[in-house]
Formats: sequence, structure tokens, C-alpha cells
Amino acid sequence: MNDFYDLHYRLIIEPDLTTYTFKGHAELSFRPARPLEQLTLHCLGLAVENCEVQWDDRQAPAAIRIDEAEEQLVIDLPETFERPLTVCTDYRGVISDGMAGFYRSSYRVDGQAQPLAVTQFQESDARRALPCLDHPRHKATFDVTLVVEAGHTAISNGRVQTVTPRADGRLEFVFERTPRMSTYLLFFGVGNFESVQDDEDPRVRLMAGPGATPYGKLGLAFGRQSLQFCERYFGIPYPLGKMDLLAIPDFAFGAMENWGAITFRENLLLDDPATTSKEGRERICEVIAHEVTHQWFGNLVTPADWCYLWLNESFATYFGYGIVDHYYPDWGIWEKFVLGQTDGALQRDALLETFPIEIPGGEHMVINTATAPIIYSKGGSILRQIRDYIGEDNFRNGLQHYLQTHAYDCAGSQDFWAAFEAVSEAPVSAIMRAWVEQPGYPVLTAERAGDTLRLAQQRFTFEPQEEETLWPIPVTLRLFAPDGTQRQERILLEAAEQRIPIGDAVAVKVNDGQTGFYRVAYADAAQRAALGVLVRGRHLTPIDRWGLQNDLFAMVRAGREQLSVYLNFLSWYADEADYMPLVSIDRHLRQAHLLTGAKETSRITAAGRKMTARILAQIGFEPAADEPHAIATLRDQFLFSAVVFGDTEATAFARATAERSDVHPDILKAVHQADAFLNGGAAFERLVARFQRASSEHERQVVLTAMGCFREPDVLAQARSFVLAEVPDRNRFIPLVAMGSNPDAVVDLWEWFAGAQDQLADFHPLLLERVIAAVIPVAGMRDPDAVEAFCSRYLEDHPQAADVVKLSLEKLAINLRFAAAAEDPA
Repeated sequence: MNDFYDLHYRLIIEPDLTTYTFKGHAELSFRPARPLEQLTLHCLGLAVENCEVQWDDRQAPAAIRIDEAEEQLVIDLPETFERPLTVCTDYRGVISDGMAGFYRSSYRVDGQAQPLAVTQFQESDARRALPCLDHPRHKATFDVTLVVEAGHTAISNGRVQTVTPRADGRLEFVFERTPRMSTYLLFFGVGNFESVQDDEDPRVRLMAGPGATPYGKLGLAFGRQSLQFCERYFGIPYPLGKMDLLAIPDFAFGAMENWGAITFRENLLLDDPATTSKEGRERICEVIAHEVTHQWFGNLVTPADWCYLWLNESFATYFGYGIVDHYYPDWGIWEKFVLGQTDGALQRDALLETFPIEIPGGEHMVINTATAPIIYSKGGSILRQIRDYIGEDNFRNGLQHYLQTHAYDCAGSQDFWAAFEAVSEAPVSAIMRAWVEQPGYPVLTAERAGDTLRLAQQRFTFEPQEEETLWPIPVTLRLFAPDGTQRQERILLEAAEQRIPIGDAVAVKVNDGQTGFYRVAYADAAQRAALGVLVRGRHLTPIDRWGLQNDLFAMVRAGREQLSVYLNFLSWYADEADYMPLVSIDRHLRQAHLLTGAKETSRITAAGRKMTARILAQIGFEPAADEPHAIATLRDQFLFSAVVFGDTEATAFARATAERSDVHPDILKAVHQADAFLNGGAAFERLVARFQRASSEHERQVVLTAMGCFREPDVLAQARSFVLAEVPDRNRFIPLVAMGSNPDAVVDLWEWFAGAQDQLADFHPLLLERVIAAVIPVAGMRDPDAVEAFCSRYLEDHPQAADVVKLSLEKLAINLRFAAAAEDPA
């Protein structure tokens, strides 16, 4: 129920980039839905100096009080109101350094810092910059005025209407009124921005620090392409007069979809040819497409409550890849979606400590390490599953119907599947409700009995549990006949089990094309062997070859199969040459190498060394001109893995390349990682020097990742000290996370982490969560009892970290069981 109608804000913001403070004047006009005596606004960290109420031709002061615990400004109105009124507040605030609300950053030009200030309001931080109704259901229009020092540029959601010099030398920027939107989408910024406009579509503009706009060609062009794709596909024109893409140096998130003023980390918008890899360019395009999709999913149609946030993020995740695939089909981006988004969600959602996509509650929700893989990755994967089930035409028509029905308004999950059922005869509501409202996902056990295949579903988790949850599962089968022909069959599995006639099929691949969000366990070795023959003969697609071994490794992690079974199954992949299965196998071997003791280590190392050496011999150590993106990405991963697994040729190449100044961007990360792994203190000095002279954020992040790869305890300690003292807040987590998957670093990483709490206290909460999630599951294996005791005390003081701590402790338990089973299979 909406308590307010015709909401409109008029804002005047006056930032001071010398003192990092600001003055604000906010006028909130509305018509109450019922008699109103008291108005409660959200307000956090603001000093409200005056409050006045205006109605008809009258005005009167209003008494106020601030409830800091509830982040509220309570206003006692001068009388009971049923007619329209305007509430005016004058206030002051601080431009913080916390990367939330109205916060400060800086560009570096010729070694000098040039200040800027921008906003980041999602999910609930607009209240740090203005007293407001800070919930997505309270959509309003906004008139924004910024008063800034001469020489600075001001930016907001709309186009600039006027720029007027003031008597005090400052400039007053007045912006066009916004469409009706939620407070978390409001944006304003001020600084010494440079801009470049797209030649084909003048609505699209890229803004960055002085001298950086030449690196924006790819981002600017792909921003235009993404905008054009969305307008065509969704059937609704973009409603604003401009779409700015802004590169921001200090940013906790990857990007933010502020309507008409999208902000990005610099490495996710700017492409420096000297340091940005092909994988980096793919990521730039994917993130731009993600944020442009939000201009419709989230901005045009907004979740009625935070529990429906998946309606924003799942679609943006899905189309973030879909738009890239549309323009660059040769990049194989859907394989990377499954390898990154779907597999990441399958791993996250296999924990007992998980959530449904539609997270219960909703009044206040945080995107964090625990929730993001569910809302973004699982949600996007479920959209891929439902699209495959109902078909492309019904999928597109359903999306258009949903957007047209709820444009400039709010919606919930039920509105989404009602829109799909309006255009499709498929039982979308029943299917989607189960997948969106239930946590977890199923494993299908496939058991053959003659000419029948029995499929049985149960919830899949890494830790033991007894739960009889059922899902309506769109199942796709591929049947292979003795004469070499094959056919596809589809069923909707709604019961606990179902028997399917398969005739004389010699093999059946369940989850053909890996479009379903579930795992498959084949009940006996004969079924796996029959599929293995198809793997070796390359009769299965790369994505299906990936799925077979990936599900099997998941069964090992769940204690349902032995590690030796997985390693034996890899013999069918002896001649594997495709990116997706190779990258996955390498990751599994690296994970097993990290977790297991001496008994299996030599076998794992030998398997990894043989595979990486074979592939590097085929594709070479040095990148070739115009080679496929998949080959470039594969080489960068395999080069460092080959060094870790002890391949002599890769090690010799890495040593010879470490001090070169002309290393190709596509192997730069691997070369720096290998340098750290092989050369210790000398490598540390090189990496510090490179970090200090790095001109791009991409290069800085590559160097910081390598700083997590040292082996010597004293060098690792040096690296941690350097990171905490010299690295900007936005990036300090990167090497610490890398250390969490380094077998040599984890030896004393937990002891360091437990003793470094004072130094970690000022990390941005989201970035600290990434460190916690990286440290506990592996570094904690040396003394799990001490870790449990520490976490119990930690949560008493940091209850907001409960989600990430609980999931990290569960991963720790899974890893301990995995390691014990590898050492003692009996």
C-alpha cells in the first residue's frame, strides 16, 4: 500500500571539495493517502538545521527529532494533512571516504590528486545525502541543482538545463527533471571530469579523469550498442535525453545503474591497450551491458520491495552476457556465463546456509558475498532455464509485456510470471514460484534398467541433510543410438521420480546443453563409461563435456564419490582441446591440490602438469595476433597453473619473461603470478615498482593479484604490510583473497587474520566480507576449533557479518571432510 502520491523532490546541493562537507536544501512535495499528523523520513549522518512545512499559501515551522538507531527523521506536522504539502529541510553533511552515500574520491594527474565527489545510494544510502523516503516503492521525480566551484563539472541523472555564474564565483547547474524513479537511482557528482560523446548516438557520453577519455572508445561504442539492443529487444525507448558512463577511481562495487548516469570502476569502463587483456575487454562489455539492461529492469520497472531485487539483478546478469553474445558471437560468452555465473551459483546454493532467490524480509536487504551469487547468478541461470523451456519468442514477448504493464511503477515476482503466462501456455507460475521461492536446487540421479531410465530428484547439498523438497524440473535428454544417430527428448519432472523409455540407446546425457539448474549423478560406472566414450570421441558438445566432469567433482565434494573416481574419469579427457572443460578441470585440480595431503598430491600434480603442458605446447606461450578470446584466456590461466604443477618449460618461460617490459596484456597476470611464485623477494620489489608506476586500474589489479602468490613466509608478510599501508581501500582485498587459495600462504594466514582485526576494521563491509570468505574455508583448516571460537566472539561484535561467517564455516567443514576422504578413502 502506498502512503504517498505525486512524490516530488527539489534538491539544492552545495559541495565543498576543500573541507569535504556539503550543504543541502530538500523540498519534498506529496499528497498523503490518508490523514497525516507526523512524517517519518530516512536520514543518516545529516545535521538537520531547519524544517518548514508549506501548503496552500501558508507555511509553518515543524518540530523534528532524529532517531539515529532507526536512521529516521521524525517530523511533527503543524496540523493534520489530507491535502498536498511540501516539507522543506535545510541540512549539512560530510562527504565521506566510505564509498557510500555522497563520498569523495580523486583522480591522479601528473602525480597530483584532483578531488571529486559522487554518490552511491543502492541499497539504502540516499538517506546519507538527503532526508527522504528511502525505499524503492516510493518512486518520485527529482529536480536537482548543484552549486559547485568554478572549474568543476557537475553531473546528475538528467541533462543540464542551465549553468549560471553566482556572485561568489561558483556555478549553479540546474538539471532536467527525472522520470519517476526510486531514491537509490538518484545521482549527483562534481569534479574535474573530461567527457567524450558518441559520434553515432549523442545521447551516450563517457566521462573520466583528465587524460583518460582516449581509453574510453570501447566503452563508449559498446554503451551505444547496448542501448540500441535494449530499445529493440524490450520494445520501449530509453526515456532520458542522455546516458552518461562515468569512470570512478574509488568504488566498492563494480558498477551502478543510476538512471542516466551509470558509474563504473575504472577497469570496467576504460580500455588501455597496453595493459588490458582480451578477458578484461570482455568484462568491460559484459558490465556495460549489465548496467544498460538495468535502465529497464530496475529503473523503468522497480522492485516493490527489496525481496524482489532479483527482478533487477537476474535480468541484468542474463542480458549482460546476451548482449555481448549478440555483438561478439565468436567470443563464446555463453560458455563463460555457465562456467562463471551458473557454476558459481551451483556451488553457493549447495550450502545448507543459503537463501531463496526471493529473499524473505525485504524492508532492508544488502547485496553481499552471501546473497549476490543467488540474486545475480542463480537468478540469471533460472532465466536461461525458463527461456529454453518456453522458447525465445515467448520469452521476449513476456519480457515486453512485463515492462509495458509496469513501466514507471513497481512490481513483484507474481507480476513477472503473470506477464509470461499472458503470452505462453506453459505453466510458468508453478515452475518459477518453486525455483524463486525455495532455497537450493536438485540433483537428478539417473539409473538405467534395460530400456528404461529412472530419474529421481532430491535436494543437493555438500553437507548431509534430509529434506524432501521437490522442484518442477524442465529436463532435456540426449539419447545416442547404436547406429550413431542421436535425438533430444524433453520432459517436465514434477514428481520425486519418473521412468522414461529410452529404447536401445547406448548412452543418455541428462541436462543436454546444460540449460537446467541442477546436477546429475549417474548411478553406476557403466553409464559414466558410456558417456566417457562420447567425450573421447567428441560426440558431446564442449558444454556437455564440461557438465559431466563438473557434476562428478561436485559429488566428490559432497562425499558421494571418491576423488580417485574423478581422477580416473579424466582419462576420457586426455585429448580435450576446448576452453570450457579444460578451464574447469584445471580449477578442480588446483582446488584438490590446495586441500589434500601428500597421498593424492602427487597424482593431482602429475595430472595437472600433463594437461597444462599439452595445451601450452599446442597454443604456445606467447599470444598470437587475432587469436580467439578463449585461447587467450586459457593460456593466461594455464601458464600459471603449469608453473604451480612444476612444468619445466612453463617455468623456464616465466623466469625469462619476468623482467621484460613488453609482456603482452593477455599473459601479464600469469607472468606476474609466476614471478611471485618463483622469485620471492626479488619479485616483490618488481611488483611494488610496477604497482607504483601503473597507469591503469586493470594493471594495478593484476599486480595485486600476483602479490597473493608468494611462497616465502617473510615475503608474504611484507606483501600484507604493503597492502594495508599503501593500497587504496577499494583494492586492498585483492591480494588477501588471492592468498586464501595459495597453499603456501594459508599456512599462517589465519593467525595473521585473527591478529589484524584493528587494521581490517576500516575495510568497506562488502570488501571485508570477501576477505573473510577467502580466509576461513582453507586457512582455517589448520585449527578449526580456534576458528569456530573466534567466529563466535566475532559475531557478538559484528552481527551484520553473520551470513558470510556462517557460509565460510560451512565451507571449512566441507573442505575438512574432502581432505580427510582423500587421505583415507575407506
